[in-house]
Amino acid sequence: MTTHPSIEHHPDLAEMRTRFERVTTTPRAQAVEALALITGLYLAASPWIAGFGILLPLAINNLIVGLAFCLCMGGLGSAYERTHAMAWTAVVLGAWTIIAPWAIAGEMDATRAVVSNVITGAVALCLGLAMAAMAGRSRDTRA
Repeated sequence: MTTHPSIEHHPDLAEMRTRFERVTTTPRAQAVEALALITGLYLAASPWIAGFGILLPLAINNLIVGLAFCLCMGGLGSAYERTHAMAWTAVVLGAWTIIAPWAIAGEMDATRAVVSNVITGAVALCLGLAMAAMAGRSRDTRA
């Protein structure tokens, strides 16, 4: 019977970890992660910052989605090789943030809620796409 070394020492795995580490140490990736954390925190607090906390279902939605966005994008810097696929989850959360005022609250007159969610959702969507693109670019740039 043949004994194989652990998968942890496989050359392809080591090369993949090196590529992912290179991606996360670039200033661009660090800027995207920092902006994503700020965006997620703003989204979580936006009902009370922008003044639409009286729309309770939307306020709770923004709190949950904002914290989820922070968790998704916050893990990318420290464990990118295991979490880079979560960038697509961040894209979905950004898209949901854009449509949430109409999907959750229905017809409403709170322009502040709509403007805040659309702008924050667009920023979140772009940051998620930027992080997902970095993951794709790291696969394409084999030395």
